[in-house]
Amino acid sequence: MRINVVGTSGCGKSTVGKRLAERLSVPYIQLDELYWKSNWGESTDEELFPKLEKALSPDEWVLDGNYNRTTSIKWKRVQMVVYLDLPFHIVLYRIIRRSLLRGIRNEELWHGNKETLWKHLFTTDSMILWTIKRFSMNRKRYTELFEVFVKHSDKVARVSTWGTVDSESWKNGWPVKGRTNYPLLFDRNYSPKEAYHSIMNLAS
Repeated sequence: MRINVVGTSGCGKSTVGKRLAERLSVPYIQLDELYWKSNWGESTDEELFPKLEKALSPDEWVLDGNYNRTTSIKWKRVQMVVYLDLPFHIVLYRIIRRSLLRGIRNEELWHGNKETLWKHLFTTDSMILWTIKRFSMNRKRYTELFEVFVKHSDKVARVSTWGTVDSESWKNGWPVKGRTNYPLLFDRNYSPKEAYHSIMNLAS
């Protein structure tokens, strides 16, 4: 199985991606790890694309990450795309909590890079600020994903969601016991969400 887990920062891509890779006993690949160099150096497309193609050469893997410009590479052989779409208040809470914990623990991410409290709270590179600015834009990805599916409808037989309403989601209580998640097209009152209307407008 070849799976790409996508969604805005703080939605749980890494947690879901790692768990899927463990359950399926396949390699887990983070696009961030391929993109970032030491001292927060950024890879050019000429550097990133060959690394990504090599990482995706095995027959099975779980890939964690968006990076729109890599779509033609990562979806060339993908068999499943898992899109995580959570409400803004949940995502913002997770980003703030994650940022604070990483800064306090002096946690190392990729290639010796670390995120500091100063960076998160007082600079324009703050992931918290980035999430606030980019959240609505990233949610449009739901529609953009389906635009790709419609464009390639001669090859895509169907698109399935793991459940119908948020109350039935397998992500409730997982991976954190008691946690509530909001990943589906209908809310807990069986009312269609914004993403549902966007998809239906596209289909019509």
